[in-house]
Amino acid sequence: MEDAAVQSEGRSGGIVINDGWPGYSLDLFSYPAHYSGDLDCVFIPHGVITDRTERLARNIMDDLGDHDIVVLCVLKGGYQFCVDLVDRIKALSRNSNRTIPMRVHFIRLKSYLNDQSTEDLHILGAEDLSFLAGKNVLIVEAIVGTGKTMETLLKHVEAFRPKMIKVAGLLVKRVPHNTACLPDYVGFEIPDRFVVGYALDYNEYFRDLDHICVISENGKMKYKIEKEGLQKEANVIQQKA
Repeated sequence: MEDAAVQSEGRSGGIVINDGWPGYSLDLFSYPAHYSGDLDCVFIPHGVITDRTERLARNIMDDLGDHDIVVLCVLKGGYQFCVDLVDRIKALSRNSNRTIPMRVHFIRLKSYLNDQSTEDLHILGAEDLSFLAGKNVLIVEAIVGTGKTMETLLKHVEAFRPKMIKVAGLLVKRVPHNTACLPDYVGFEIPDRFVVGYALDYNEYFRDLDHICVISENGKMKYKIEKEGLQKEANVIQQKA
């Protein structure tokens, strides 16, 4: 990535992508044809994500090697980052005299309608985390914006009295009301733009992109969910349950 667009490290500890970064032309990369016209640019190529994830794995290995940890993967957006991060930690563990025994548990957070975060946060799969008592916990999340969602999750996890909690976040957004709740391990610090791909979605679309991309206005309109329609869908699901 070009030097003018990137700083080595910001307050989050991640690679900083500056506000003026226009991204890469889509013509330079392969991506699914069904998203033609739905993207503005490739923001972070898959290869760069892979290399940065390997570096984070090394940092985690240095800090937590020989600790038995429970990985809490935040679905759905965090699953690809979590899979790749855990794979790289395992690879390092196989070739080192320090090992990290790991167990993985999945939870799901939902707080977005279209491209807007809502005040209505749902934590699924985290009703009983009593098995975390006295354990070392690594929360793996794809993206942190204001930090309010992560703050809520941390309070929820802390209630089960783990020995230690660390957070790995692939992306941290620079937003106006960002809290001090930053991950311990950060991949990239990015401008406040709505990004998709690498399992990050817009109403469940774009998870199948390898690269992290910026969605276009056309893409937002194409896959937009009206609030009334969303409520009707929720009512139907509730009636079937």
